[in-house]
Amino acid sequence: MDSSTTRAIADALTTDIVAHRLQPSAKLGEQKLATRFGVSRTLVRQALFQMAQNRLIRMEPARGAFVAAPSAQEAQQVFAVRRMLEAGLVRSFVACATPQHIATLRDHVAQEHAAVQRGDVARRTVLLGDFHVCMATLLGNTVLAELLQELLARCALITLLYQSASAADRSNVEHSDIVDALQARDEALALLRMDMHLQHVQASLIFEPPPAKPRRRTA
Repeated sequence: MDSSTTRAIADALTTDIVAHRLQPSAKLGEQKLATRFGVSRTLVRQALFQMAQNRLIRMEPARGAFVAAPSAQEAQQVFAVRRMLEAGLVRSFVACATPQHIATLRDHVAQEHAAVQRGDVARRTVLLGDFHVCMATLLGNTVLAELLQELLARCALITLLYQSASAADRSNVEHSDIVDALQARDEALALLRMDMHLQHVQASLIFEPPPAKPRRRTA
């Protein structure tokens, strides 16, 4: 029960961030959140810790929790590293992929599409990022999977805040195109499509922050 409650709190706060009800750098007071959700501060703290691991919030000693405020520069650096890592991932996948690996990726892409179609921003963000981690996991490269998870977490808030529905739909289509190239074992085409995909995602995320609300809500 505690774990499901913690997850529900984290999901609710993530929704508030996505909807801009909580702005970057907004303070998240434990007692106010405990009152809002009718739970103990311990459960709130656990939820905040989970969100901190995903880089959606930052924890500051003696000050508390705040919604993260990642920069466009950070996103650019993350994507530069991702392009280098994922080029090697594509080469390995083309060489080692099995029909089951391709089927697993196809299923993942179908889940992405469903989340995009129903407007589930938080879910589509997770799935679109996990596509890349899934490739590394299928190859059994746990180190690369962990590195990608860390990089994706660092730009998760930027994606949540600044990726439009049309950009998410484009990412889903591009993932499907990448799988087509992987299935055909066309390394050059797969590399090209992956690199163009990452460039497109990066370009779609580098936006000015949304205008501030007349009243800044603090949870």
